[in-house]
Amino acid sequence: MAYQYLSLSRQDRVAVVTLNRPPANALSPELLQELDRVLTEIEQDSSLKVVVVHGEGRFFAAGADIKGFTAISSAEEAERLAREGQQIFNRMEAFPKPVIAVIHGAALGGGLELALACHIRLATPDAKLGLPELNLGIIPGFAGTQRLPRIVGKGKSLEMILTSQPVSGEEAETLGLVNKCVSQDDLLNEALGLAKQIAEKSAVSVAYSLEAVNYGEQHGLTEGQQKEAELFGRVFTTEDAKEGVQAFLEKRKPVFKDR
Repeated sequence: MAYQYLSLSRQDRVAVVTLNRPPANALSPELLQELDRVLTEIEQDSSLKVVVVHGEGRFFAAGADIKGFTAISSAEEAERLAREGQQIFNRMEAFPKPVIAVIHGAALGGGLELALACHIRLATPDAKLGLPELNLGIIPGFAGTQRLPRIVGKGKSLEMILTSQPVSGEEAETLGLVNKCVSQDDLLNEALGLAKQIAEKSAVSVAYSLEAVNYGEQHGLTEGQQKEAELFGRVFTTEDAKEGVQAFLEKRKPVFKDR
């Protein structure tokens, strides 16, 4: 499948999605639509088990396409744009294959909102992560006001949103906004190494783990525990669960078949 603003490559069982819309990989409606399409392509390819998203050039994604905002003439149009972006990022968060954001340069505005929808985030120590929408007299519209507080807490998220001041990758690691800081030279290889570790697991148990965590985050502890028990019951009868237990007893590495 051909794409104009991103590319898809395959490294073993890992899908590498590269945002490529110079100079800043700004998230235009067209790029977001391509992101939705590439997720469909990856989801339909059973050989791909993990997704890595990174940006070509100097930035991960330095925001939304501000020039495109000038074509919006009504509240209804602006709301439609926000809902379309939210829908794509919601799909990414609920994606059955883990998505790893690889952040260098800047992840600002829509770029950070994209990263927030990913399951795991790596960044360079000097990367800039922030939501500067209030500098434009608007607010984050792709769920930044919802996901950021769930990750770093209400106080810090409000500080970042209301001041429009970004945090460095190093501070983001301290806040838990990114999982780990890695040097620019090692960033992509670190992400690929992590992705390949995950790809060795059963795709069924990985998907159920993602579902359980997302469900609990959205519905609370009690309902989350009920969902966890339900999914534990379902996964326990799979071929991969039987293989995993047998391999453990035989002191060998399991050979999962994703079923």
